[in-house]
Amino acid sequence: MPRSPMFTAPASLSLALVLALACSGCSGGTKDSGGSAGTRGFSVAVAEPDHLTPGRSTVGWDQLRVLFAPLVKVDAKGAISYVQAKSVTSTDARHWTIKLRSGWKFHNGEAVTAQSYADAWNATAYAPNGWAGNGQLTGIEGYAALNPAKGKPKTKTLSGVKVVDATTLDVTLTSPDSQFPLQLTPSQLGFYPMPKAAFTDPKGYDRKPIGNGPYRMTSAWKADEGTTVSAYAAYRGPKPKSSEITFKSYADLNTAYTDVQAGNIDLAYVPVSKYGQAKADFGDRLHTYDAPSLEFMGLPLQDRKFDDVRLRKALSMAIDRSAVNKAIYGGLYTPATSLTPSSEVGAETDICDACAFDPAAAKKLLKEAGGWSGKLTITYPGGLGLDELYKAVANQLRQNLDIPDVRAQPTADWAEFSEKAFGGKITGLNHAHWGALYPSMQATLRGIFTKAGGCQVCSHYSDGDVDKLLQQADSAADTTAAAKLYNEAQMRILQDFPVIPLFYGSYIYASTPKVTGVTVGPADVELSRISVVG
Repeated sequence: MPRSPMFTAPASLSLALVLALACSGCSGGTKDSGGSAGTRGFSVAVAEPDHLTPGRSTVGWDQLRVLFAPLVKVDAKGAISYVQAKSVTSTDARHWTIKLRSGWKFHNGEAVTAQSYADAWNATAYAPNGWAGNGQLTGIEGYAALNPAKGKPKTKTLSGVKVVDATTLDVTLTSPDSQFPLQLTPSQLGFYPMPKAAFTDPKGYDRKPIGNGPYRMTSAWKADEGTTVSAYAAYRGPKPKSSEITFKSYADLNTAYTDVQAGNIDLAYVPVSKYGQAKADFGDRLHTYDAPSLEFMGLPLQDRKFDDVRLRKALSMAIDRSAVNKAIYGGLYTPATSLTPSSEVGAETDICDACAFDPAAAKKLLKEAGGWSGKLTITYPGGLGLDELYKAVANQLRQNLDIPDVRAQPTADWAEFSEKAFGGKITGLNHAHWGALYPSMQATLRGIFTKAGGCQVCSHYSDGDVDKLLQQADSAADTTAAAKLYNEAQMRILQDFPVIPLFYGSYIYASTPKVTGVTVGPADVELSRISVVG
């Protein structure tokens, strides 16, 4: 399911921005969307998908994560467990061997083999295809040859992907990467396998994909309506708890929210605009999990007015995150105390001293930094439900730092905000969000705080010491050593304080009494674990 509004990189675009664009300002949805699956199954509200071919999709996660099985999963404590993979091993973090479980089949009876993965990854990485998941494969050797700066690629296959036998795949990365197994978790859709039918009839496959997961499609996706998927009897993983899931397409998740209240749909993602009332509306039928995402404000570090780190820290310490969270989000967010959420494997929290609300210390720091004169603006995309948040932040900066002219300034829409941000036209603070596609500190720290990161324009920050720590973490021998180095990197970044962390994001769903076992975790809601009551 798409997430909250964001300002982030193409690699994370699929997790949040699409929903913001597709649903903001829209109206309508499906009528009569409820328990059409009867006692055999349940119904789920989803945004209309752009594609249902895994490597192409940016909006079809809920559907694809039941139609396909990932190679690995990670639990709430960060432990990896194997699903389609039997093992994922390396002696140097650069050369990886993936052993597949034998006997697994696609829904059409075709065996799932190492070639199934190689074919899918090659198609996703091949630039002329223009698939959305392309960037997920950048670390594999040969990616550059499939994505030349100019002209058409001279090859169609990744040199770093070798099929050894039916159940063995050797993967060579361009450089050591200790986090590669975490990149094979469910939200990285570009790493799913595909059968031969995906390439013989790509148009038909895009509407009715054949996967290797716990559910199979019984009919093709019908635009602006949806489809029903049925439990796949030959699935070799944990058996799904319900025999059917009906996906209903909604143009506006506010409508879906109302339909859950009315019992017309059984499960829906809660839009940010409903956070303040969701607990009162649903009680214990509200299901939340801290997401691998960060809500923060960017700073124009290219502007000399923001050179002094004491000024940057003063702005942060003047914000009462807990009060904002309670008043606007009904307490459903978690105030940020680091740069990496606790849902990212090994992440330390409570390490950001300047994230603590301390207006007296904030005033002192601001005075030491030379104070502030003139207007201070916070620019954010209009139409995405962010008005109350940034009005509250502006009020707190005005009151707690005695800055008379602090303005929360929305753009007309996301397009204008994006144009200003990427064009370097924002002169004050700005809204930013990073949603990681896999639960690793690597994704967040590299994405926001390195020159190559897709959200570097969110922070305008990079540092040689940080780069070295991240390289050492990527090359670490084990996850414990890697986590230590990633945490050292984020503490080094916090010394410079280039952004203002606000909240860790949340995945939040509401359900009817008809369903039980709704669990939201590192891979989002697990639909195959949901049962129908009675």
